[in-house]
Amino acid sequence: MSLTPLLFVTGSAFIDILANMMIAKSQGFRKLRWGIAGIFLIWIAFAILSQAVKTMDIAIAYAMWGAIGVTGTALCGRLIFGNKLRPIGWAGIGLVTSAVVVLSVG
Repeated sequence: MSLTPLLFVTGSAFIDILANMMIAKSQGFRKLRWGIAGIFLIWIAFAILSQAVKTMDIAIAYAMWGAIGVTGTALCGRLIFGNKLRPIGWAGIGLVTSAVVVLSVG
């Protein structure tokens, strides 16, 4: 597999993480500009992800995107908003990430 689809997936996932932070910042869309910006970034993230699936299996691309997104959102939520996951939550993220690695190698 070439590096290009992986860069598309990774870039798309990081944009998705940023979108999730903006949506959280919107406080349930009470701050409408943050919410609209978040939705716009999600649209961009999927547009970029669509480039990856031109040359990569969609199951692998979407699983990688999801694992990066969940992990990044949890970490950013902790750093920016002080959100705390219980150890079982981190274990779940670890299991999802491990499953993506197995899926990607297999």
